[in-house]
Parts: sequence; structure tokens; C-alpha cells
Amino acid sequence: MREILLPALLSIIASGASFAWGEAGVLQQELRVGMSNALSGPAAQLGSRLKVGVDVYFNKVNTAGGVNGRKIKLISYDDAYEPGKCVAYTAKLLESDNVFALLGYVGTPTSSAVLPLVTESRVPFVAPLTGADSFRSPVKNCVYNVRASYADETEYLVEHLTKDLGIKRIGIMVQNDSFGAAGEEGVLAALRRRSMSLQGKGTFKRNTEDVGAGLAKLQEAQPEAVVLIGTYQSLAAVVKKAKTDHFKPTFATISFVGTESLVQALGADGDGVYISQVMPSPVDARVPLIAAYQKDMKAAGENLDYGSLEGYVNAAVFVEGLKKCGANPTREAFLAAMDALQIDLGGVNVHYTPSNHQALKKVYGVRIQAGKAVPVEVFN
Repeated sequence: MREILLPALLSIIASGASFAWGEAGVLQQELRVGMSNALSGPAAQLGSRLKVGVDVYFNKVNTAGGVNGRKIKLISYDDAYEPGKCVAYTAKLLESDNVFALLGYVGTPTSSAVLPLVTESRVPFVAPLTGADSFRSPVKNCVYNVRASYADETEYLVEHLTKDLGIKRIGIMVQNDSFGAAGEEGVLAALRRRSMSLQGKGTFKRNTEDVGAGLAKLQEAQPEAVVLIGTYQSLAAVVKKAKTDHFKPTFATISFVGTESLVQALGADGDGVYISQVMPSPVDARVPLIAAYQKDMKAAGENLDYGSLEGYVNAAVFVEGLKKCGANPTREAFLAAMDALQIDLGGVNVHYTPSNHQALKKVYGVRIQAGKAVPVEVFN
């Protein structure tokens, strides 16, 4: 599918084909934004909760009259965390739906698959839910990351495991694709900085709970801690299988897992699992942005969680860039505005430059305890 659609769409873009609407996605009273992410399958909670946060923020903006007189319309498709579907839906968003920008894609393999479309069409690609360095260095002209990188998250985890817990032998269990590779490189870099070497590696396929073979290979090295890179269903299977096999290292993983979903999937087996976070706690109302998020989520009848908070923040960043485009926004004007964006969203500072397209770097930590994600500081 990708091999057929990608050349065809690039040909349309290169030919300079025009659309009846003029500037892509900009209508008299509406501005169209596209999203392709996982609303079904093993990563469904990641995409659906992210989309909830985006919807809540856009609805707030639209209720207040929109941006420069235009309401934002989100056009969303479910790619089930599969790269081929993501490419097909992105082609539809750009060619048929003619959106102004793309927002809130979920995953490294899916986002990587559409990068040729993004760079060729120069469509703004805002806040993909990936921490891969390939989206950060070298800087991609049209890509604006909000979250901290996987390198930031894995550095935090290795620092906590070694400094706070005194662990000396760290292994990994990773999804066998570009996401897993990005997380693995982050762990390896963190270990190199400490003159440490990897103690065991297991792998598993994307969108599977068949983790036995990879776990058996990892167990041979008997690490004291294991950094997990994958989505919640696969990682829950890893932790549960390890406990069944009486393999009891300290497990830690990064935010892409989907915190609340992992907590639920693990149940009583979750105690002691560490998770790095790229957003403040969604229940910490001391942060003005979080207080606003809580108010808007309550009004929408939605629960609080890290996933929807990230979507809410991502939408806020997009809107701030859009506001700076004036009454007649263009993609090029938006890209220029984002390159100079510097704003306090309410205790969360966003700052881009032409040479830095990552807004946030801070990483937080939680540990699962009695069915809840508790801030790591409580245990230190």
C-alpha cells in the first residue's frame, strides 16, 4: 500500500496541483487539521486518550470563537499503529481532505513512514508522540516536537536505577522495530556515559503478546533491572510472564507505554514497575496549566490521565502557533511562527528556534504501587 500511494502523492505535490480552497485547509470559517493514530489495536489507549485531550482543547477554543474567526476542525483516522495504514490515511488527509496541518500522530514506525510526505509537501507536523532522535536531529523543517526525547527518558531511568537504587546490571526488552531501536539506543547511550555495558537483550514483534522467546533470552544474562520499550499489552505480558518464571528484576519503561493502561493491564503484578513521564502529573493542580486542564476535562465529562494531558498540551502549542499567523494563515507563515514561538502555557514553558524543534526536555518519574502511579519522589 505504502509503495503505491507514496510515489503517487509525491507526484501530485511536485506537480504543483492546486485545490479549490486555495491555501490548504483554510476556509472562511474553518481550519482543517488532520490526525492519523491508533484508535484500535494494542496501542488504542495511547491514540484515543491523546485524541481526547486534543478534542477537549479544540472544543474550548472553538466555543470561544476559534482562532482569528475560524473554528478548528479535526479530521481523524484510525491507523491501528500500523505504518502502511498511516501512510494511506496521511495521503487521504493531504490529497482529499486537504488539511492545513497534521497533529498528534502516535508512534515512531508510523510517524517515520509518513516523513517523506511531510517533508515533500511542507505540511506542519506537530507533536508526534515519539521521542526518537530521528525527529529531532538533524532538525526537520516541518516537524515540531513537544515531548521530551527517548534519550531524555532513558537517561532519567538509568540515572534513577543506578544512583537511587544502586543497580549495576541493566538489560533491555524491546519491540523489534524503529521504536524499539530508538529506545535501545537511548539506554545504550546512558550506559556508555557511566562506563557500563548492556546485560542481556530480548525482543518481541510489534502488536503481540508473544514475548516468551525474547524473555527467555534476556533471562540468561540475569540482569538486576530491565528497561522495557513497547506498548502496554506487550509489556504487561512481559512482566506477568517474568513473575510466572520467578524472574524478578526491577522493571522500568518509558512514557509511550501508556501509563494508566499499563497499570490496569498489570493489576496486582504491577507493583514496583517504574515509568518515566514527559508531562507533569495530571492531578497536580498547583501547576496553572494542569488546573485549566482539570477544569476543561471535568466539563467534558472525561477522566484525567497522562495521555489526554499530552494531547491537551499538544493542541495548546498548535493553537499558539496558529494565533501568530494572523487573519490569513498559510503553512509557511505557521512554520515561521513556530520557529519563533516562546510562550508560558501556565507553568509549562514552550520555546522553539530554527535550530531546536523540541519544546520540552523535563522528565518526571512514577512507580506503580497498589494500582496507582505514584511520583518517584515519594519513595526517595
